Amino acid sequence: MRKLDGFVAKALYVYVLAMGFFHLYTAVFGTFEAFLQRAIHLTWVLPMAFVLYPLVPFKKDQLPDTTVPWYDWILAAASAAPGLYIMINYDQLMMRMQGVDELTTAQLILGTMLIVLLLEATRRIVGLPLVIVALVFTVYTYVCDASFLPSVLRGVPTEFDRIIEGMFLTDEGIFSSSLGVSATFVMIFLIFGGFLEKSGVGEYFMEFAQAFTGTAAGGPAKIAVVSSALFGSISGSAVANVYATGSFTIPLMKRIGYQPHFAGAVEAVASAGGQIMPPIMGAGAFVMAALLGVPFNKIMVAAILPSLFYYGAVLLMVHLTAVKDGLKGLPADELPSKKAVFKRLYMMSPVVLLVYMLLLGYTPMYGAIAGITLAWALSLINPTLRMGPKKVLEAIHDGSENIPIICTACASAGLVVGSVALSGIGFKFVSAVISIARGNSLLALILIALVSLILGMGLPTTSAYILGAALGVPALVKMGFLPIAAHLFVFYYAIVSNITPPVALAAYAAASIADSSPNKTGFAACKLGILAFIVPFAFCYDPGLILQGVLTENLTSLISGIGALTGIAFALTGYARGPLPLWHRTAFAISALAALYHHPLLSMASVVFTVFLFMLSKPKVVEVTC
Repeated sequence: MRKLDGFVAKALYVYVLAMGFFHLYTAVFGTFEAFLQRAIHLTWVLPMAFVLYPLVPFKKDQLPDTTVPWYDWILAAASAAPGLYIMINYDQLMMRMQGVDELTTAQLILGTMLIVLLLEATRRIVGLPLVIVALVFTVYTYVCDASFLPSVLRGVPTEFDRIIEGMFLTDEGIFSSSLGVSATFVMIFLIFGGFLEKSGVGEYFMEFAQAFTGTAAGGPAKIAVVSSALFGSISGSAVANVYATGSFTIPLMKRIGYQPHFAGAVEAVASAGGQIMPPIMGAGAFVMAALLGVPFNKIMVAAILPSLFYYGAVLLMVHLTAVKDGLKGLPADELPSKKAVFKRLYMMSPVVLLVYMLLLGYTPMYGAIAGITLAWALSLINPTLRMGPKKVLEAIHDGSENIPIICTACASAGLVVGSVALSGIGFKFVSAVISIARGNSLLALILIALVSLILGMGLPTTSAYILGAALGVPALVKMGFLPIAAHLFVFYYAIVSNITPPVALAAYAAASIADSSPNKTGFAACKLGILAFIVPFAFCYDPGLILQGVLTENLTSLISGIGALTGIAFALTGYARGPLPLWHRTAFAISALAALYHHPLLSMASVVFTVFLFMLSKPKVVEVTC
């Protein structure tokens, strides 16, 4: 990313600030019609890709540019032209009939320009994998009758001008609902994050985690888990979460005796899980609500138990590892006092207010605006954190400047969504999955999980989820799974791809801080986050795990989930009240998996058996020297 200075830097600051104010205005007073709102949003963001991101990424030992080359100014201007055309001719475009009216030469040129420039912007900001996926799907739509394709993939090709029409002039391509989420919810929540940072709420999350977990066995690791759960729920980015909290927690973990790869793995798992932790869950959850056509609070409620199980298992494994290895916590005098932190518990109120409003059924945008207002009001209490006009503008700017990666990723994912709609490959994929699975729903889930993991390698979670949802969810729904369970299943595997080698972005980011082997860190992260690989299968069969059953089903699922996470933690760490032999660990693992099986009697029996196994374990013998 370029580090601009002088007049250009000041002009860009004003440009980004104006974009933030525009989105705040539409959040408060209502957005424009969906297609127009998305066009304005992309037109505002896309030029930033060419101004801020160079043609060739900087090397580590290379100083960033402080100026923008002439050719990038041309590309920036060109990238704004298609959107400006839509704004100027919006009424006329809304009157045209898709598939009937011919495209004008100007529309054909501008649509082609938009696709090419969007792919180049995505390459610069997001990376090559998403560009390749989007390009393959788009080209397939044009050549899907080619003789070199397997017969199962062949179809009726779409003419070039109709591809441009579908991608450029409709809300089923680039300007689909995925970009709509970026243009509305994500933008406001990024600004909300800016206000949380400037008002001191984000810093309070870390202090809260330090005060209440820092002195316990393995305290720094627990700080990492708790702070990443709190911070990651707001940031929605695993890699950003790793760098935000890991730069503090990983050195502390290494200091008390955790091995570097394990310290990195703890941070990677905790940071990745922030995207499945309500209330915000990252941009993907907003896309999910849009695709399902349900209020966001339903997604939030469904995600509560699985996310708590996930973090509960990680915390327990961190604790057991610390006790097994004799790792102590940090001295109390190095940490904030619990009393002082508890007195400032009101600092949590912006997030509490957001959750309350979401549960009441208010839109996420109204909830975020309320949270922004309250965060600003809280800052006035503390003179050192008080947000005057300058800090308010900085919060809006700092939040808004993070939008390019999400906006370009969502727009490029729209190329895939549009290609699926135009080519009909989605139906072919559904047929292929059902054909291979031969009625076996478990095999179908495994196939979709593998597809989601592969799509998630090197892609942002939101993009990976959109692609997985476009291909995999229809197949799972046709197999009889609940739509919300199918979407959450794909979402989970898009997220855990961040910690799954060979391409595990969150684990690699943590490894760079921990100075450890990336692959060793990745495999350790997979072990710590094992529940994220298992629970999605369980909640597809057991609606109670996502609170979609009746009260008794939900309670049974809660108890069985607790039994499963404890059994898995004991089995993987090899420690309960003391070291466990292999047979004991195996019994814990079998009992944990049985607890997740959707049969109330078996689940409860497994939980009881897990308790019995725990009591059967021998306490660790502590040697006392005189």
